[in-house]
Amino acid sequence: MKSKYLLTGLAILLAALCLIAYVIGHPAPAAQMPSKTSTSTVEVSGFTYEIVTDSAAQQLGLGGRADIPEKYGMLFIFPHDDMYGFWMKDMLVPIDMVWLSDTGTILKIDSAIATSTYPNVFYPPQPVRYVLETRAGESQRQGWEVGTELSIPFTN
Repeated sequence: MKSKYLLTGLAILLAALCLIAYVIGHPAPAAQMPSKTSTSTVEVSGFTYEIVTDSAAQQLGLGGRADIPEKYGMLFIFPHDDMYGFWMKDMLVPIDMVWLSDTGTILKIDSAIATSTYPNVFYPPQPVRYVLETRAGESQRQGWEVGTELSIPFTN
């Protein structure tokens, strides 16, 4: 009987160690790393941008929101160009993900990304500093496509 408990305990310990090793070897995407939270909102040409520059706000993103207004998006501004990964953790509604160059030119649009895609991670086609998340279909409603240059509020 004691050996049964010992084997069960060892199995649980082994499973815990495997989980820890997996988490250490597979960190969350850059937009999911926590820190402090702050955002600001700016309107440009009738489109409202919620600007997020710190990792806690970037981690949350549009997660937990049951509704995202039309002509509204969250603009992620990172400290430098990189291959930032985004996932749909805690998302309640599908979104469009717009990958932008330093000049605001659209490099790629991932349209209507379903909440069910979590834990898949989405990446830009090349290193970027700016990413815009909007409600699903907003890119099409705005007439945006790869090559379109957006007039968005960049901060350095």
